[in-house]
Amino acid sequence: MDKNELAAKFAAYFDEHMQEILADLDEVISINSIADENAEVKPFGEGSAKALAWGESKLAALGMATKNFGNYAVRGDFIDGEEPVLGILAHLDTVPVSSNWKYDPFRLTVDDGVLYGRGTIDDKGPATAVIWAVKAIREMGLPMKNFRVIFGGNEENGCTDMEYYEKCEKFPPNVFTPDGSFPVLNCEKGMVHLTFSAPFEDSEIESISAGMAINAIPDRMEISFKNGENKLVTGRSAHGSRPENGDNAITKFLNGYNGGNALLGGLKKLFPHGGYDGTACGLGFEDKVSGRMTCALTILKTENGRLCGGIDIRFPIDRTYAEISGIITKALKDAGFAIDTCEGMEPHYVDENSDFVQTLLRVYERVKGEKGYCIAEGGITYVHNTEGAVAFGAEFPDEDNHMHGDDEHITMETFRYNLNMYANAIAEICIKD
Repeated sequence: MDKNELAAKFAAYFDEHMQEILADLDEVISINSIADENAEVKPFGEGSAKALAWGESKLAALGMATKNFGNYAVRGDFIDGEEPVLGILAHLDTVPVSSNWKYDPFRLTVDDGVLYGRGTIDDKGPATAVIWAVKAIREMGLPMKNFRVIFGGNEENGCTDMEYYEKCEKFPPNVFTPDGSFPVLNCEKGMVHLTFSAPFEDSEIESISAGMAINAIPDRMEISFKNGENKLVTGRSAHGSRPENGDNAITKFLNGYNGGNALLGGLKKLFPHGGYDGTACGLGFEDKVSGRMTCALTILKTENGRLCGGIDIRFPIDRTYAEISGIITKALKDAGFAIDTCEGMEPHYVDENSDFVQTLLRVYERVKGEKGYCIAEGGITYVHNTEGAVAFGAEFPDEDNHMHGDDEHITMETFRYNLNMYANAIAEICIKD
């Protein structure tokens, strides 16, 4: 079948079944799958396990050979017993939600052509699109080589799910994840996540609370004073790797702080409001491939007599974790803080001229009708530690889908592109000659 003819058949199939597709998306969004490694249900809590069970049941209903890896991950093979030539990797866990959503975060709400709900863009919407791409291929009876769909349950807390999975089963030779951006995200900056603290005593401030996750820009900060007054500083949430899309409530507070607390004064100098590249901390690096780095103060709270904070850094591919962590650690120690934890990842890069990347770019051009190209981002996708793997969607570079923020969403138009991109990509790589 001609590739353009097949693409048209896929598009018609998804339009015909859209209500069923959205019903499936609503099902998985209704599962509160915020992973919790401290929960009684191991390894990541009841919600994560329920989401994985949902994913496995959907894959099994498509005739895929499924396997559950101790509730770390599940997978389905299109043809049982045959080595897969392609892997598609998506996660079904999500980040926490705040109380500031306009829409119910755990139900799919369709409003004026936009799909709202936690996970609609990261990664439940894309995962649902992958499931329906498989369903379309199966129902069309296309002659396929084996490919594998893998769902994980702990991407947002460090990808320990995939560490476990890789001990049990190797990845296919070609892997993409719908956990980034179109056209093809082949370059991911390195990451440093650092927490710090120091004894806190203040004559005026009783307590501080801001930030829910180290990889999310906080949209509110609550300050309680010893005289009984309270102050709320509001901003706008965003993904930690894209601080310029948000309005950081912590640095907004620090910007207006004129008190005498040395710790808060030190943080005010290191993290000026509206500064996103860490220049004041001695950072501020950039390169031609991955662009300028980001550095965000994402958590600040008082706890057990200490002022505790968290920082999210994404650094260019010409730098190393050791260099970046060394600089930020020194800056914080000089400001009077102890480093509690410091972890991260080196950058990830795949040659844009590889056959796999070029194949995905051809698919993008056929479906989108415009020239494909490779991009670099600060976000750590699900394949950051997988050699030769790239992100293929699920959003476009000019979109702000409130990933990790309030009222996370995906437009119906972009969701349709997800469905068609993944069906065409699987067919392009796996259809038999």
